[in-house]
Amino acid sequence: MDQTKTSGKIGVLLVNLGTPDATDYWSMRRFLKEFLSDRRVIETNRVLWWFILNGIILTVRPGRKGKDYETIWNRERNESPLKTISRSQAEKLAAHLKGRNVETDWAMRYGNPSIPSRLTALYEAGCERVLIVPLYPQYCAATTATVADKVSETMAGMRAQPTLRFVPPYYDDSVYIEALAKSCEASLAKLSWKPDMLLASFHGIPQEYVDKGDPYQSQCLETGRLLRERLELDDMTFRTTFQSRFGTAEWLKPYTDETVKSLPGQGVGNLAVVMPGFSADCLETLEEIAGENAEYFHHAGGRNFAAIPCLNDSDEGMKVIVHLVERELQGWV
Repeated sequence: MDQTKTSGKIGVLLVNLGTPDATDYWSMRRFLKEFLSDRRVIETNRVLWWFILNGIILTVRPGRKGKDYETIWNRERNESPLKTISRSQAEKLAAHLKGRNVETDWAMRYGNPSIPSRLTALYEAGCERVLIVPLYPQYCAATTATVADKVSETMAGMRAQPTLRFVPPYYDDSVYIEALAKSCEASLAKLSWKPDMLLASFHGIPQEYVDKGDPYQSQCLETGRLLRERLELDDMTFRTTFQSRFGTAEWLKPYTDETVKSLPGQGVGNLAVVMPGFSADCLETLEEIAGENAEYFHHAGGRNFAAIPCLNDSDEGMKVIVHLVERELQGWV
């Protein structure tokens, strides 16, 4: 590509985790292979993991996960909800920044549109400076850091490079906490029943990663504490848990699924779950929490269950994204 001339524009690239292109076996296999081959995501011995991944996981898991994605697939657009929402977030941000010499785009760390393709597109559109916005409120090496890895890998292939900035983790940002609180209040106000408990479920990671120094757990707990205090709840009516574990290793506890199964026996008949670590609804929120965990709760004797939508491209959600972007663009725009 021609990297000899730019026009001084500013680029903003929103980045989320990723999505398969379709729900069929081979589309799922490509997505899972890229995701599970990342050394930031899986830190197991590489030789051992190669045999596990290629001999077992990529044989069995694509079919199973494809069926899960089928339950939430956006059939009108033939894409995952994460892709639909991410596109809308970028479009709404672009509308807000219109007239400021800013190009706005979006990418997925795994799958399409890829970080290399969109970062290159921004450069070719004349962006001399680019703000990377990893939409992960809490830092984790397996999410935030791997975005930086992929951006650096892309930059390594460019002779002329744009100047970069990264939005830092925003787990304790007051605008983010307020948006979460207002989203919870609005969703709970629509229910015909009152929850006995609000569960804040974050994506889990192996305990070993935290033991090695990853700050993810502490940041999740801080988000939970700030949200609990803002909603004026106590430890009996608000708990923080971790979801989405797989494999035999110990992950961050308490586990969401085990907690959900136990709550009816503790007198919790009405449960609402919020997922503050996800900036957009996806498989883990729509299928795992709203579907799978709702079933766990009802089978254990629970009466009412509600999964509170993520901030997504809602007014509150866009306030967070706009706030972060405008703050980090200071001095550039």
